Amino acid sequence: MTSTTLTPPRTPAPVRGGSRAAAAAHRRKRVLHWIAVHAVAVAVALFFVLPFVFVFLTSVMSDSQAMSGELWPHEWNWSNYAEVFKTPGFLDWWRNSLMYAVLGTAFTLLSSIPVAYALAKFRFRGRRTAMMLVISTMMLPPQVIVIPMYLVWAQQFHLSGSLWPLIIPMAFGDAYSIFLLRQFLLTIPKEYLESAKVDGCGEMRTLLKVVIPMAKPGIAAVALFQFFYCWNDYFGPQIYASQNPGAWTLSFGLESFKSAHSVNWNLTMAATLLVMAPVIIIFFFAQKAFVEGVTLTGVKG
Repeated sequence: MTSTTLTPPRTPAPVRGGSRAAAAAHRRKRVLHWIAVHAVAVAVALFFVLPFVFVFLTSVMSDSQAMSGELWPHEWNWSNYAEVFKTPGFLDWWRNSLMYAVLGTAFTLLSSIPVAYALAKFRFRGRRTAMMLVISTMMLPPQVIVIPMYLVWAQQFHLSGSLWPLIIPMAFGDAYSIFLLRQFLLTIPKEYLESAKVDGCGEMRTLLKVVIPMAKPGIAAVALFQFFYCWNDYFGPQIYASQNPGAWTLSFGLESFKSAHSVNWNLTMAATLLVMAPVIIIFFFAQKAFVEGVTLTGVKG
């Protein structure tokens, strides 16, 4: 009996010209995709950058040109910045803003890190209730308690006309900072903490030697949030320090500067840029830690 072997039909070899056309079409598609994605990115970048460029160009114009509507300065008047610094009280506003931002950030971190660590890693009755109470305080607008708090600081402690009523409460924790730090600390594996305790570390030493070094991105993000909040705060200094020009911050003093130089748009823009400069510089150098910290705070709930 003879057996016949069936051989499958041969598939025709692809045409070389067709493969080249497909490759060319694929390249065109990738180029168009790259242009589309980066065109949107460039448009968004220009949307955010152009206002700063406008402020900078106006700040180096002369008085007459700043009011003319022209966009490019005829002469670069760098003396406008020196004129702003010569304004009475401007350096005091700088000093007050720096003190408020640095002390407020330091007090917030010192008080919020232990609370966040306890809520993230300790197991005790009422832990969830405590966390809900912390979150609930975030829903309370500051305008609701501003009058009783002002009466306490003004009549009981006689601290009105200064920034201390804004700085001292930060030594008792901040709900938003506690929440962010707690979310970040949940991402730290408990095995590291157990190993530290096996080696003889107590809770405080574990926090200082293990938790804080591993939580640097989250701490950096919280520090930046708090520093930016204090530096840009207008409502608080207006309530507590408005009657004392020596305690004004840059955000509140800038309003007085604008009123005094309402027709000098070049000086107003120069002062505005000097107020924004520290925030931009700090974020530029710390953006990696900031983005990493913000990203990881939402990993676990």
